[in-house]
Amino acid sequence: MEFFNRELSWLSFNERVLQEALDSRNPVIERMRFLGIYSNNMDEFFRVRVANLRRMIAVRNKTVTGFNSSPKELFNEIRLIVLKQQRQFELAYQKILRELSNHNIFHIQESDLNEQQIAELKSYFNLKLKHAIVPIMLNASTPFPRLKDSGIYLAVKMTNLRSTKLRYALIKIPSTISRFYLMREGEKQMVILLDDIIRLNLDAIFSIFTYHKIEAYTFKFTRDAELNLDDDIAVSLKEKVEHSIKLRKKGTPVRFVYDQDMPHDLLEYLLKNLNLEFGVNTIAGGRYHNFKDFMSFPDFGRSDFVYSPLPPLNHPALEGQKSLIKVILKQDVMIHYPYQRFDYLVDLIREAAIDPRVKSIKINVYRVTRDSQVLKALMNAVNNGKQVTVFLELMARFDEENNLYWSTRLKESGAIVLHGGQDIKVHSKLIQITRMNGNKKQFITHVGTGNFHERTARIYGDLSLITADEKIGMEVAKVFQILESETPNLNRRFKELLVSPINTRTRIINLIKNEIQAAKRGERAEIFIKLNNLTDTEMIEWLYKASNAGVKIKMIIRGICCLVPGIPGQSENIVVYSIVDRFLEHARILKFYNGGEHAYFISSADWMERNLDKRIEVTCPIKDPVLQKELDLIFDYQLKGNAKTRIIGKFQKNKYRKVEKKIFHTQLELYNFYKTQWEKHDATPEKEFLLM
Repeated sequence: MEFFNRELSWLSFNERVLQEALDSRNPVIERMRFLGIYSNNMDEFFRVRVANLRRMIAVRNKTVTGFNSSPKELFNEIRLIVLKQQRQFELAYQKILRELSNHNIFHIQESDLNEQQIAELKSYFNLKLKHAIVPIMLNASTPFPRLKDSGIYLAVKMTNLRSTKLRYALIKIPSTISRFYLMREGEKQMVILLDDIIRLNLDAIFSIFTYHKIEAYTFKFTRDAELNLDDDIAVSLKEKVEHSIKLRKKGTPVRFVYDQDMPHDLLEYLLKNLNLEFGVNTIAGGRYHNFKDFMSFPDFGRSDFVYSPLPPLNHPALEGQKSLIKVILKQDVMIHYPYQRFDYLVDLIREAAIDPRVKSIKINVYRVTRDSQVLKALMNAVNNGKQVTVFLELMARFDEENNLYWSTRLKESGAIVLHGGQDIKVHSKLIQITRMNGNKKQFITHVGTGNFHERTARIYGDLSLITADEKIGMEVAKVFQILESETPNLNRRFKELLVSPINTRTRIINLIKNEIQAAKRGERAEIFIKLNNLTDTEMIEWLYKASNAGVKIKMIIRGICCLVPGIPGQSENIVVYSIVDRFLEHARILKFYNGGEHAYFISSADWMERNLDKRIEVTCPIKDPVLQKELDLIFDYQLKGNAKTRIIGKFQKNKYRKVEKKIFHTQLELYNFYKTQWEKHDATPEKEFLLM
């Protein structure tokens, strides 16, 4: 059976992000911001996946799934693809700059400045920048400094014609100051980067030295981000994570990206001291690096340079209600972000915090903002005498420090904070409010596909089910019992929920088997799947079996897809699309024809080994016919899309889906649908909301 290699499939996904930077249909500044997203993605890829591949090379591991050669050969293949994409990146950047120049907007360097501009920037440097810059002199008598892989550096070279001795120095570009400085000259607008303002003022920074020439070149590097947690049982997971975060900052460098014009002697000096090998760890690039900063590139006050606003909409079932809990007790509600407002979730917790009938609130948290309104509402619930239990996942990669911060704050507020062990992550998206109605216990339960994160809820496509269904509530309570136990019992039985690592894999396989059996009987058999990533080989093999049996399978996979569609005798009945657009497609949705009694699910889990076998994940059935119709509509719109939809094929060419008659822009059409639904409800608020 054929499989795509995971790493190469990920690179193909990031190329789709790069395509958005090249797509002239997108507003020009949004294209610049896609360059920032691409760069940020690539940093994480090297910190995690390439670092892991380097470890495989070190231990001479010869097995790489989906790649017919060694880890070293795969590393070389990755390098070739990255270099190719780097050229596309530079092309996109230059194309964007040319388009901006057509609007009389220019990106300028320190060599382009006139006397008045030089004076303005020197004044800005002295007032705002000077004290934020700490140059580090490099010499043999002092140890080479420990550099941060989250930053960018200027490598400085000073040459004195009267001496053969060269002076080298480093300047870390401040991250607390905007990297972009705007200037105006009549109708002409200009942007200059902090990098070049510092270059302009090198003489002032190194005024005590004598030299004939001073030059500075940008570089950045990436460290292995793996957390190494030892097996000392006397040390808590919290202490291990805190210690490992410090060690991560000393991790082995895996990539060094530098200005291709950097003098060879300066490059050689840096590589030697960073213990890097030229041509293996190095990637030559342009004058500027750390393009992740370009996600906040200025829009120059031009509304036509950015996407038209799509503010989150009111939800017809929840807006204007005195009590959200009373609404949930009558009907299931599903919120679709970012099309609808995340605030309702915060409002629900705030209401629970003051409801005298509410006895406890439980939540499991993977990622939240530093200023999380959700967690603040929970702290208020503690103040109101509610028992609040927060299961906080400390090992959410790159959010560990933020989660440690909230762990301390929540404990100080009086909440019960649990972390669990290091062998299994908790990635489910659960909230449970326990309420007493006389002697009867009521559960208000949330099961979702995305994090309780106000900022990402504005750009990530996710779903939240909020229900008072007693069976779902009882089983979510079981999940929390597992989380609260010092020795978690993973042998619990679940009939409603699919819970990883307990029964998700077997339940999904059984659902696929049902479709296979129906197809073999000559009956209608269909599967619809929407995921972020599909890498698990066993699940892929079952989809291949279903395809061979005649089951029609349609999938929307945003990121990694190791399944190869359209192969005769293997996957000819499988179609795979990927949507990369202004909103990040993050929801996981499953639909099985199930003999005409369609089975619908939303999930926190991708089909990856870690999500099915090594994490606590929850996949929840959607029972309400109205909400089932909404999921049908989401699938319908996503499968009809042709504006930002790519076809995932055998050769991973990322070809846009062909426009047959007219453009159907999935995300805009979904937004317009929800907007129409709200407008209909708002015009006749006395009518019960039904999805038509």
